[in-house]
Amino acid sequence: MKKILVIEDNPMVIKSLEFKLTKDGNNVMVAHDGREAMKLLKDNEFDLILTDLMLPFVTGNELISYIKKNTPNTPIIVLSTSTQENIIMDAFNMGVDDFITKPFSPNELSLRVRRLLNKN
Repeated sequence: MKKILVIEDNPMVIKSLEFKLTKDGNNVMVAHDGREAMKLLKDNEFDLILTDLMLPFVTGNELISYIKKNTPNTPIIVLSTSTQENIIMDAFNMGVDDFITKPFSPNELSLRVRRLLNKN
């Protein structure tokens, strides 16, 4: 079973991600803000990380750079609103693997997650 960390502060988005990813047979952990995410990242190993960029306390980009420094092989999918083009470019430059625009289709999410999990 693959362990996925979802870092997102919107409860509705969390619900749909958690539902879909769990239904697909993954073990899903959720962090509601950047600080919570940091704690989970320090105490656990994840097969995949889904993160929003606009987060309370610690930004998505700070989390991405932490992940890249400490577990460089962990794939990262960024969830974001498409209007943040410069932020998205920064995230790609930092080495994220994929990007999903909100609102997203659960099936597309499933596909992208599966593709990255199978690559590792």
